[in-house]
Amino acid sequence: MGDTAYPPAAGGAGRDGSGAAPCQVCGGGAVPYADRDGHALVRCRDCGLIYLDPMPSPAKAASFYVDAYDGATSGYFAKPGAKLRRARGQMRRLARLVPAGRFLDVGCNGGFAVEAARLQGFEAHGLELDPVSIAYARDRFPRNVYFHGPVESYRPGFAFDAVHCSEVIEHVADVNGFVAAIAGLMRPGAVLHLTTPDIGHWRRPRDLARWDAFCPPAHCLYFSPANLARLLARHGLVVIKRRFAWKPGIKLFARKQD
Repeated sequence: MGDTAYPPAAGGAGRDGSGAAPCQVCGGGAVPYADRDGHALVRCRDCGLIYLDPMPSPAKAASFYVDAYDGATSGYFAKPGAKLRRARGQMRRLARLVPAGRFLDVGCNGGFAVEAARLQGFEAHGLELDPVSIAYARDRFPRNVYFHGPVESYRPGFAFDAVHCSEVIEHVADVNGFVAAIAGLMRPGAVLHLTTPDIGHWRRPRDLARWDAFCPPAHCLYFSPANLARLLARHGLVVIKRRFAWKPGIKLFARKQD
């Protein structure tokens, strides 16, 4: 799939001449959707993807991943025991589809899901951009393998049977490059577990300003289940199951086709 031309991540005019970058999922034109602290979001007229326009520069995006959690003391790190327990539940569900094999967490944060995967019986690997987070993972869960850097640069030399990517894809400026890189690391038949905020969820606050997931420019993409499935299918990943989400989010499993 390396020669396929995908809609660009940023820049250029939409196909309707609006001036907005075309949608990365379907290439459609966009209309204004919302503004937050000077950051404009637009909505694709065709598939409904909501995205930041323009996207953050590579330097700006990289700045979001330097000690994002106050020296590994806040956010995901505030209650590490509870975080690991939740991750173990996720890995038990994943193991119903992939009983064993190599596991990769893309955006592994402090390594909680990686450790949970190891405890479930997987050969566990994690990948993370934040140097403080991955240092925490290596120190606290040293029996796993970690890579510090973007998934697009990861070359482990083998394929994975299961990939976990939780609350990461909404941060990605070039989403086709990101998903293509993940798919390229998966063997045929492997399963991806992916979660991301759902801007169309029935429990999302009517006032976007009151929704904690509405935080451009850190979150620059907002999916629906339909356009997320369409994006994954473009890269040979077919949704096989969606989990109920009480909070405004999408939780799905997708299998890589042969």
